[in-house]
Amino acid sequence: SAPLYCFVILIGMLVLLYFPLFYMMLGSVLDKTESGLTFTLRWYQEVLADTVMQEALGRSLMIAIGNACISTVLGAMAAIALLRSGFRFKAGLATLSLISLVMPELVFALSLLSWFFILHFDLSLMTVMIAHVSFTLSFVIFTVSSRFAAMDHSLDEAAQDLGASEWVVLRRVTLPLLKPALGTAFILCFLMSFDDFLITFFTSGVGSDTLPIKLYAAMKLGHTPKLNALSTLMILFSVTLIIFVVRSKSFRDVLLSSDGSTQDEST
Repeated sequence: SAPLYCFVILIGMLVLLYFPLFYMMLGSVLDKTESGLTFTLRWYQEVLADTVMQEALGRSLMIAIGNACISTVLGAMAAIALLRSGFRFKAGLATLSLISLVMPELVFALSLLSWFFILHFDLSLMTVMIAHVSFTLSFVIFTVSSRFAAMDHSLDEAAQDLGASEWVVLRRVTLPLLKPALGTAFILCFLMSFDDFLITFFTSGVGSDTLPIKLYAAMKLGHTPKLNALSTLMILFSVTLIIFVVRSKSFRDVLLSSDGSTQDEST
């Protein structure tokens, strides 16, 4: 039957997509000896003892956390301004704010690199941070806008009728209702920044290499089980965060609010 064919095709696609990952993970715990393949955690021990990788990991975490904080704040402010204000060219600004969602990442990275050269910026961790914020800002605006558009705005009006100022309405009513979207946007920005290679490769300078850049440089010298272990740790870290987000109430609230079918329980 047709459902059976669809199921078989789905299983085949999943195998083609994820078999290389499982093969890489398997290679990270196997060691070839004279007696054959044996189970070992040697490669993970070497990764954890590598000070160069530890420094690159610290830079990746610093950039990812900083980018997530800045993008979430700026993106939330932009989304609220675009949906609540009635200024001219509102539709044009809303379209431009989502440009990085459709622009090829390579073109985006090259344009940022050219802009840094025009402004005479030395490539460093700061330029990487600026590039990551520029790239992930659109995703925050899109996520927060979806939640904001589905909110019950009569609550804002009721608060204003009771004498609350615009700042109090924003702090005590709007932001609590946007909390699920803000949390999801924060995690999304963190993951996109932590795993990013292409934009970081074009905008990083000497001494500002992140973990993906170090992984790429090590792969140029040859593929080793140690790289399998490092890649496996990055995958497990990212998957753990994704599972946390998907299983969280905030993520479910964002999905429901995008359908307009429900409001957050805090209302």
